[in-house]
Amino acid sequence: MQRRRVLVIIASLIIICFSLYFILYHTNSTKQLNVETEIMNEAIDSAAENIDEVITEKESDSLDKEVNKEEQAVDVSINIVDEELPAAEEVASNEKNTLTEGINEKVKQVVEGVFKLFKKDLKVVAIGDSLTQGVGDETENGGYVGILNHTFENNNINVSIENYGKKGNRSDELLKRLEKKKIKASIQQADIVFVTIGANDIMTIVKNNITNLHIELFNEEREEYIKRLEAIIKRITEINPNTKIYIVGFYNPFDRYFPEVQELQMIINDWNEASKTVTEEFDHVRYIPILDLFSNSDIELLSKDHFHPNTNGYKLMAKRILENMEEISVEQKGSKQEKE
Repeated sequence: MQRRRVLVIIASLIIICFSLYFILYHTNSTKQLNVETEIMNEAIDSAAENIDEVITEKESDSLDKEVNKEEQAVDVSINIVDEELPAAEEVASNEKNTLTEGINEKVKQVVEGVFKLFKKDLKVVAIGDSLTQGVGDETENGGYVGILNHTFENNNINVSIENYGKKGNRSDELLKRLEKKKIKASIQQADIVFVTIGANDIMTIVKNNITNLHIELFNEEREEYIKRLEAIIKRITEINPNTKIYIVGFYNPFDRYFPEVQELQMIINDWNEASKTVTEEFDHVRYIPILDLFSNSDIELLSKDHFHPNTNGYKLMAKRILENMEEISVEQKGSKQEKE
């Protein structure tokens, strides 16, 4: 009974955070007025429906009808911010090109060193949820995918990246998206596939059981998530038996604000461990953890919605992914390394 009360508190905290996010996002954003109007019109007064907006089920359910529009691969690039980013007010008031030029003056690679690619050319596909799409990246240049792309370009490494991230995607929806013609064609040519998935599966449990949350629900759904993740890996392998798959873990966005809520941390840990266990069943699949990056940082790594990473958060993700890529060797330069 006590755990149920704690989980209800967790759900309430999630609702409050996302309610504030939609209010602030609607007030401050002028460049995306049409998008914001649509979101606010769909939102209703209840907290449960606010979470509906977060996991964007409506967008995901309509995906099949918008293949030509939504499934276009995005080739992105971004400069890595080494100093403090411009204030949010300045970002909002500047044109995108001006912002990019300003960031260009403050850049360097994710990892200092000599990069060696073990293959002449490398084709990469990134697919999954909002972490792959880059939601929260204030530069709007594609999150960790854009940062990786920029790093490769700066080191004259011939790597092409196609981004199929989709905000709100759950594991069952990603499994269906793998059958899309555009995505299948990209995976067939890919040497590497990056996958971020699972966070929205957890959010769906909260949304569907807002008044009756208990930890057994998360444990039961975790078993189904394991089956779906295995199916995702097997389907990607069927499409391209020669591709290497990297499953990127997820983090606890509320750890910094509500560290005393141990149940939520335990759920995130269990689901990450489940993902890692699945990857160990396959020789060509590797798990990349990111939970510790967001738990042990003294700088702000989340965007204004307090849920998705900001550019600094995506920078840490990109660095961790780069360090775990077996296709690339990085010979460090001395001891002058970033400590983030």
